[in-house]
Amino acid sequence: MRQSQKTETKADRQGKIGMEVQQYSGARSSAVSENNVRRDTWRLRERILSNKNLEQACKQVRKNKGAAGIDGMTVQDLTGYLIEHGDELKAQLVAGIYRPKPVKRVEIPKPNGGMRKLGIPTVTDRTVQQMVAQVLGPIYERRFLDNSYGFRPKRSAHDTIQRCIDLYDQGYHCVVDFDLKAYFDTVNHDMLMKFLKYEITDEWTLRLIRKFLTSGVMNGQMFERSEQGTPQGGPISPLLANVYLHELDKELTRRGHEFVRYADDCNIFVKSRRAGERVLRSISTFLEKKLKLTVNQEKSRVVAATRMEFLGFSLWRGASSTKAKYLLFSLLTFHLH
Repeated sequence: MRQSQKTETKADRQGKIGMEVQQYSGARSSAVSENNVRRDTWRLRERILSNKNLEQACKQVRKNKGAAGIDGMTVQDLTGYLIEHGDELKAQLVAGIYRPKPVKRVEIPKPNGGMRKLGIPTVTDRTVQQMVAQVLGPIYERRFLDNSYGFRPKRSAHDTIQRCIDLYDQGYHCVVDFDLKAYFDTVNHDMLMKFLKYEITDEWTLRLIRKFLTSGVMNGQMFERSEQGTPQGGPISPLLANVYLHELDKELTRRGHEFVRYADDCNIFVKSRRAGERVLRSISTFLEKKLKLTVNQEKSRVVAATRMEFLGFSLWRGASSTKAKYLLFSLLTFHLH
């Protein structure tokens, strides 16, 4: 009798999924007339789940390559898998029963020593993350400030350094160099969801993002809960990292500071060491109290701009016979983290 009830429940659930998929278009037409927010909600979900968006996400995941997740599926297997199971995947997403698998923990060496923790989602989960990122990315690009350069289209480390040169040329000869301790591993989930809600009202999309944040980690054979952080390695992680630190960008802009940020590397340009020390104290308080991040006080410092190291670049003054009123710089070294 118990077995029969279980079978019945599973069948009912599958039937419900099928009905929700079939009713999706019809429900959208009746719901969109309620108000503009509701209409936008449906449009966002529809764009994420569109066949065109899924196809583009599949191509991007294959292009990015990368290792298999905990299920062993490779990027070469992805197209065949989606041909056979794509409708089922969409049905699970629509019904809200899609569950991302835990990411596989790997560690890679940092250029300056130590190890960086990465999380490798399954190929299927990477595809769904990519679907969401492709739709949300352009929305946030219209909101992000020009001072932010990392993980953004048509922006590079070279652009970042050129902006540093321009600021020095304007008289900002001191730099407040912040070091955030284990930023990607310490992002507060509740704060991140709060910041996402400033732009995204679609509860379906927000719940899906939360699932990725809390999917957990497989460290060898050991499962670890993910109660904070955005594991590096997933397609949506860079976007979420920028959404979180966009709040820092807004605060710095509100205070009238000149700054350059590349992902979690942020340099604030000031005109004197005294001003820099004051900014270091006040912004450290903002980061720790308002954003719940940890500032590495030992590595955060105020330095002359010509002594800073940023994204592997160093700057130095040189003589010029053609533009004497300007200080010219040379890029000594460059390497990507």
